[in-house]
Amino acid sequence: MRKISVHHGRITLIIVSPTQRLGFLQHAPFSSSISPQSGSVDAKGASFACSYLINELGFDKEKALSASRLVRFKTPDKPDSVRQFLKAHGFADSQISYMVKRFPQILSCNPKKTLLPKLDFFQSAGISQEEITDLFTRAPLLFRLNVRDKLVPSFNYLKGMFPSNSETVIAMKRISLNAGNLRLNFKMLEHNTQLLRDAGVPQSNIDKLWGHSPRVLAVDNDKFLEIVEGVKAMGFNPKKVKFLLAVKAFTALSKDTWLKKIEAYNKCGFSEVEILEAFVKCPWCMMVSTEKIKALVDFLVNKMGFEKSVFLKRPLLFSYSLEKRVMPRCLVYQILVAKGLMKSGLGSLLDVSEKRFLKDYIECHKGEASELLKVYKEKRALVQ
Repeated sequence: MRKISVHHGRITLIIVSPTQRLGFLQHAPFSSSISPQSGSVDAKGASFACSYLINELGFDKEKALSASRLVRFKTPDKPDSVRQFLKAHGFADSQISYMVKRFPQILSCNPKKTLLPKLDFFQSAGISQEEITDLFTRAPLLFRLNVRDKLVPSFNYLKGMFPSNSETVIAMKRISLNAGNLRLNFKMLEHNTQLLRDAGVPQSNIDKLWGHSPRVLAVDNDKFLEIVEGVKAMGFNPKKVKFLLAVKAFTALSKDTWLKKIEAYNKCGFSEVEILEAFVKCPWCMMVSTEKIKALVDFLVNKMGFEKSVFLKRPLLFSYSLEKRVMPRCLVYQILVAKGLMKSGLGSLLDVSEKRFLKDYIECHKGEASELLKVYKEKRALVQ
C-alpha cells in the first residue's frame, strides 16, 4: 500500500493513516474572540425584556428568554429610543429585529454615544447608506468596537487590499461574520497572507480568499505554516484554487470532525487511501456533512445504480445538492433512459451547468419528451 510521509515540525503526513497524518488538527484551529457578556439581570428586568422582545420584535418565547438575560431595561424607554434612532438612520423594522436577534445588547446602548459614531465613520468614509445599513444588519457586533482603535485601522487595512469602497465593505462584512468581528490581530493575518505568497499562491487568489473566506487566515501563525506546508506536501499546486480550498478545509476541521467524516466515508465503502485521493482532487468533499455523504452515496449507488468508483473519479459530486440538483436531474435521466434518448452517462448529466443541462438534456428533447421541463421544475419546486 502506498505510503507518503513528510515531516516538518510537528506534522506527519501519512496517506494511509489520517489520524497520524493530521498532527495539525489536534484542536479546533479557530475560535472567535467575541464572547457576549452575559451579566445577570434581576427577574423583573428580565421578565419585562422578555415580554418586550416577544411583543415588539416578534421573538419566539425561547429566544426571548435567552436574549433577555443579556439586556438591562425595565421600561420601554431605552429600547424604544434605540429603535427610533435606527429607523431615523435608514434601518427597516425587519433589519432592526434581525440585529437584535444577533446582538440583543444593542437595545441597551446609548444611541448618540455608542451607535452614532460608528455610522458617522462609515458615512465619512464614503460608504453609501444602503451599504451601511446592510453591513450593520449582518454584523451588528460592529457597534461594540471602538472607532479609533479598531474600526479605522481595520477599514484602512482592508481598503489597501481592495480597489473600491464596496469591495472593502464586503470584506469587512465577511470578516465580521466569520472571523471574530474584527477583534483580530491584523499582524497575524498579514503574516499568514505572506506565508501564502511565499508558498507561491497568486495574489489574485489571496484577494479572493480575503474577500470570501477571511476566517481561513485567523489561525495561529505556526499552525498556519504547518497547514500550508502539509497541503504542499500532499501534492496540491499553490497556483491553483484547490490549494486554498485544502488549506480552508484544514483550518475549518478539528481532528475529531475530520475523523468522523473519514468514518462516514468508510461506512460507505471507501478506504482511507481512496478518501485522501478524492480529497486531493476535490478538497470540498471533506467539507460536506456526514449526513450528506451518507445520503448522496445511498441515493446514487443504491437507488440509481452508480458504481462507487464514480465518486473517486468525480469527488465534486459530493458538493452538489441532493434535493435541488441530483434528484431532479436523475428523474430527467430516468425518463430519457426509458425513452432511449440518453446518450451520455449520468455523471456527465450531473456535472454540467444548469444552463447547459437545460439545453442538452431538456430543450433538445421537446419533441420526443415534452414533459421533461414540467417534471424537472416540479421536482425542484418541492425543495424551494
